[in-house]
Amino acid sequence: MAHKFNYLSSLNPQLFKPEAVPADTRALVDGMIAQTKKGPRILGPSDRRAVPKEALSPRAKWRTIPGPGGRDLRLRVLAPDRPKGLYLHLFSGGLVIGSADANDAMLERIIESTGMACVAPDYRLAPEHPYPAAWDDCEAAALWLVKNGKAEFGTDKLTIGGESAGATLAVPTLIRMRDKHGYTGFKGANLSYGNYDTSMSPSQIHVGALGAALTTAAIQACSDAYAPDVASRRNPDMSAIYADLRNLPPALLSVGTMDPFLDDSLFMYVRWIAAGNDAELAVYPGAPHGFNMMPLKDAKEGNARIDAFLADVIA
Repeated sequence: MAHKFNYLSSLNPQLFKPEAVPADTRALVDGMIAQTKKGPRILGPSDRRAVPKEALSPRAKWRTIPGPGGRDLRLRVLAPDRPKGLYLHLFSGGLVIGSADANDAMLERIIESTGMACVAPDYRLAPEHPYPAAWDDCEAAALWLVKNGKAEFGTDKLTIGGESAGATLAVPTLIRMRDKHGYTGFKGANLSYGNYDTSMSPSQIHVGALGAALTTAAIQACSDAYAPDVASRRNPDMSAIYADLRNLPPALLSVGTMDPFLDDSLFMYVRWIAAGNDAELAVYPGAPHGFNMMPLKDAKEGNARIDAFLADVIA
């Protein structure tokens, strides 16, 4: 059955009121803010080895494909028997940390819920590889799946998504596939709390200043790493809120009201549907950046909503 988009409840004012915040979310966020006040740390390239990874999947395999500029590009592949579709997952980490093998447990959940195979490119990171390196790698992975998905996995039902930096990259990947390769066949886009304006949306400044999970200073540090040319930060390929969004697939945008990228998701949702595309906005009261990877009730509900969306769009 096709996904039913609930436009009427997407921007319910009640979601943004303090009394809507669940007790467990409030307690977690209060603890985060208190910790930030003691002395915030900003993760950067020197912290890459210290970033915890989920349990690795025994069925995950690495696959090497031709990447941009003649270099190799590694793909992390987790595939069930007879996949029902393909999910191109782009990992998080502010474009400065993270790796394609950091989310095996999440992708296993998606496999079990949707029957899709998951493919995650190990894209290059800044500051060693600033824009457009990660963008180019994600485009190369998408193009390879379009050309080889049917032969490799037995299906050409392709979806895309990611969290934070992954969502940031997913939208320009869709646009590049449309504009450079004439491909508009993606069935859906799962976009969780992406940064769609590297020049900084209002919430990146104001919510980030509160210090829950992700701070304005951390966002600025990441931006300085992958976009050192400040004048380029409203380039539509980098900051997708300024892009032509026509002829893109149905999207689910998920974000918490205590996420510095709240405005990015609100603005992108409106621009997505104004371009004539289907979209649904899932707003979680009081939830911080990365909420669906935290021990919260809303994490379970948010992930279930994501899984249902992905299953619906390939049905």
